[in-house]
Amino acid sequence: MATKKSSTRSSRKSASPTAHRGPATRSNGSESEAIAQLTEDHARVKKLFKQYDKLAKADADGSERQELASKICAELTAHANAEEEILYPAVREALDDASLIDEAEVEHATAKELIAQIQDSSPDDELFDAKVKVLGEYINHHVEEEEGEIFPKIRKGKIDTVSLGEEIAARKAEILDGLGMEVAA
Repeated sequence: MATKKSSTRSSRKSASPTAHRGPATRSNGSESEAIAQLTEDHARVKKLFKQYDKLAKADADGSERQELASKICAELTAHANAEEEILYPAVREALDDASLIDEAEVEHATAKELIAQIQDSSPDDELFDAKVKVLGEYINHHVEEEEGEIFPKIRKGKIDTVSLGEEIAARKAEILDGLGMEVAA
């Protein structure tokens, strides 16, 4: 699995992001458009965090919490990796100021560390629920910045968000499949 992932990643990074440049494509609400798709991911994960919070407050069975935490982690992993491999390189090339993308990548790295801690533990661990809660708060902050600062710049830039969306959808499906998870409908 790791070999497949790294070879896929290296082939994606070697592809020129100029292939994504084209006429400015505004978010048209279609499911395949990058901004609409990523915004839907954000909403879906926010809903999953709320479900988890209810389970934690109700002191629900550990297996239920573990299953939902695993789903949250898988969704976030697929989303973040697809953004890092496909969206962020195209945005870096199209926009003059890469500082927002730099910050987003650092936020992703921090979230991935917390995801790894959650995946390496269980609801029996004293801090499991707290880690899921903090991850949710961290992701909410990241989403606010992405939707409030990065996405508006993408809409104004010369980025073909429909083509990017198709690539992102395919990559997320590939990652989720590798994790044994279903693609969200």
